[in-house]
Amino acid sequence: MEQIRPAQLDEWLAQHADQNPLVLDVREPWELQTASVKPEGFELLNIPMQQIPASLNLLDEDRPIACLCHHGMRSMQVAVFLERQGYSQVSNLTGGIDLWTAERDPSVPRY
Repeated sequence: MEQIRPAQLDEWLAQHADQNPLVLDVREPWELQTASVKPEGFELLNIPMQQIPASLNLLDEDRPIACLCHHGMRSMQVAVFLERQGYSQVSNLTGGIDLWTAERDPSVPRY
């Protein structure tokens, strides 16, 4: 599984531009209210981690998906789960939204 830092997201998006890449935020609703990313140049979908198994019908198995959470651990678990379900292009956003603030958008609050 590919590990990408938030600073590398634009490069990852460019590599998959013809496949409509998705950033899958697996954080809880209260976390989204605390800090959210702006979907600039990509589609953003929020499905909390615990709801992923019941929501697989919302995700295309062949679409590039970069999973995002707070620090990168839940998103890694979701990415591994998706790979085991047959999803072929799954990446993890290492460092999560916390590193996103440091590397991409300092206006996103840290929590």
